[in-house]
Amino acid sequence: MPRYVGLLRGINVGGKNPVPMADLRALIESLGFSDVRTLIQSGNVTFWAPSPVRPATIEAALADRFGFYIPVVLRTVPALARVLGANPFPATEPTRLHVGFMATAPPARVVDGLDASVHLPEEFAIRGCDVYLHLPGGMGRAKLPAYLDRQLGIPTTIRNWNTVTKLAEVAGDP
Repeated sequence: MPRYVGLLRGINVGGKNPVPMADLRALIESLGFSDVRTLIQSGNVTFWAPSPVRPATIEAALADRFGFYIPVVLRTVPALARVLGANPFPATEPTRLHVGFMATAPPARVVDGLDASVHLPEEFAIRGCDVYLHLPGGMGRAKLPAYLDRQLGIPTTIRNWNTVTKLAEVAGDP
């Protein structure tokens, strides 16, 4: 049975798209998943599944329950461990480091066309389906995430490094 980390995009931000975590846990359990745990109010959920899970399954259930579309990105616990191990900015203060979890890996031609200098000193590095963001001025003032969102055109949800490490802990990463 695989253990998953589900990352919901755009909920409970500034009062928009409210999804109470107790309701999210109940919904995930109703889909037949077990040992469901949530972390903070921004749509982080871990669970065991009896078989492989597709984000569309959870997205449909969320839309049915809450009445609006919520993009979901899934990672297995081993994939999350790889995210932690592939950090290209290890000397960065954790509050200035973020990971964007993409629904799919961007095509090489798109990645090659990105301008890495467009918002310096903000930096990014793409590793498969994940984009690492070094944001010296913090997320609130950063211009790079919006640029990457427009250029990549792939559903992405961003978490700060502290949340990523805590998710690995909650999910059972050794």
